[in-house]
Amino acid sequence: MVASSAGGVAQTHGKEGTEGLSLREVSFDAPWQWLDLGWRDLWATPQIGLAFGAAAFAGAIFITAALFWLQALPLLLPLSGGFLLLGPMLAVGLYEVSRRRELGESPGFGEVWHAILRAPRRLSLFGVILLLIYFFWVRITFLLFMLLFGTNSFPPLPDFIPTLLFAPYGLGLLVAGTVTGGVLAATTFSISAIAVPLLFDRRADPITASVISIQAVRLNPKAMALWAALIGAATLTGFATLFIGLVVTFPLIGHATWHAYRDLIQDER
Repeated sequence: MVASSAGGVAQTHGKEGTEGLSLREVSFDAPWQWLDLGWRDLWATPQIGLAFGAAAFAGAIFITAALFWLQALPLLLPLSGGFLLLGPMLAVGLYEVSRRRELGESPGFGEVWHAILRAPRRLSLFGVILLLIYFFWVRITFLLFMLLFGTNSFPPLPDFIPTLLFAPYGLGLLVAGTVTGGVLAATTFSISAIAVPLLFDRRADPITASVISIQAVRLNPKAMALWAALIGAATLTGFATLFIGLVVTFPLIGHATWHAYRDLIQDER
C-alpha cells in the first residue's frame, strides 16, 4: 500500500520489498541535477554507456529499415514511441553502473551483464506489461490510419508532412494520433517513472512498484512534468540527428533515471 501523509511525503507499508520506503518531494529543477549525475556516470564508464547507446542506435536503424522495406516510413514517428515506452527496461544495465558507482565501485561489463541476467521475474513481468502497451500503441496507430485514410496506401515521405498539415484526413490523423499518443505516453510515464529501478533494487511486485511510481508523479507534478519533457527532448534529439544522438542521449537518460529514483525514494533500510 501507499498512503499519503502530511508534509508532501508518501509512505509505503504493508508490501514485501517496500518496507522502510517513503517518497520525497523534490524541487522543480531536480531533473537537471539528475541529468548532471547521469552525465558523470556516463563518462565515468563510457565504454558501457556508449555500448548501450550504440545498441539503441542499431535498434532505431533496424526499425527504420523495416519500415522502408514495407513502404511505411511515415509511421516512424509514432512507432518511435517504443523508445519512450520500453526505454526503462532496456536501461537495466545502466542502473547497475550507477548503483555500483554510488558504492564507490568501478563496474565492468561482467558486473553489468550479471545484473541483467539476475533481473528478477517480476522485472520481466513488468517488461511484458510495457511491451503490451507498446503493441497497443502500434495497433492504435494503424487503426487511426485505416479509419482516416481508408484503403489508400501510405503517401510518399515527401508528401506525408503536407498531407498531415493541409488535408482534412491528415489533420484528423495528426490530432487523433497526438492526443492518443499523449495519453498513452503520460500513463506509461506515470507507472514506469521509477518503477523499473525500484523493481531492480528492491523485492517489490510490479503492481506495488507502479503504484509507488504514480504516487511519486502525483507528489511532484511539476518536477516530473519537466523530467518527462527532458526525456522527450533527448529522444527527439536522438532521432533528429539520424539516430546518432541516441548513442549519448539513451545512456544519459538511463543513468539519470536511476538518480531520479534515488532522489524520489527515501530508503530507511
